[in-house]
Amino acid sequence: MLHKKKFIKSAVFLLLFGLLNLQAFSQEMALFEEGNALYNAAKYEEAIAKYTAILNADKHSAELYFNLGNAHYKLNNIAPSIYYYEKALQLAPNDPDIKQNRAFAQNMTIDAIDVIPEVGIAKVINKVSHFISFDAWAVLAVCFVVLAVVSFINYYITRGTKTKRVSFTVGFIALFLVAASLVSAFNKYSLDQADNPAIVFAQESPVKNEPNLRSAEAFVLHEGTKVQVLDTVEDWKKIKLTDGKTGWILADDIKLLR
Repeated sequence: MLHKKKFIKSAVFLLLFGLLNLQAFSQEMALFEEGNALYNAAKYEEAIAKYTAILNADKHSAELYFNLGNAHYKLNNIAPSIYYYEKALQLAPNDPDIKQNRAFAQNMTIDAIDVIPEVGIAKVINKVSHFISFDAWAVLAVCFVVLAVVSFINYYITRGTKTKRVSFTVGFIALFLVAASLVSAFNKYSLDQADNPAIVFAQESPVKNEPNLRSAEAFVLHEGTKVQVLDTVEDWKKIKLTDGKTGWILADDIKLLR
């Protein structure tokens, strides 16, 4: 009887939890539709308020960020539009519409920064590493380990010369793929850890050689420019541009994407 009561209480709890989630989902969908209606009516600031209310409820989606980017773009808010397009691309990295609209927003920025292309073996390794996630590389490495073990066991227990040759070859290929998968996995992890992008939100922000106001000015950045954050010292962030330049910017002048 005691177990039955516990089951009933658990069932009631799960039912209430499900109903609350359903209600919350319905409210968020209603806000999203209201935001879309306001956007279509060219009431962009009011649409942003509706979309932001969904974000404040800790709900995220590529569609939501995309619509926020569009609304800010209509208001010529350069930095917020690029920021939300970038957030959308984190969730839907291959979406052509998001990429296209981000390009439109980037055309409004002032800073023209060159990109240093990757060359040589590093370019190949990084491209391969980005092909799948760190977890996927780890799973592949385990699969290749199993294949190598099975192949070598088969090599020792079989008697046929041809079968031995095939098993030996497959085993060594599997060992090579294990090493390649591990290298790709650790490289992917390092790349992900080093990737800490941010968008400049200040209309104009001087970048210093050192993290203090007395330091000499290295260069100036304007709103909408994307940077990589390398380090933090009190109220300053060390940043790097795609052309290789580095410097220190006030933390309040940028907004992290992660």
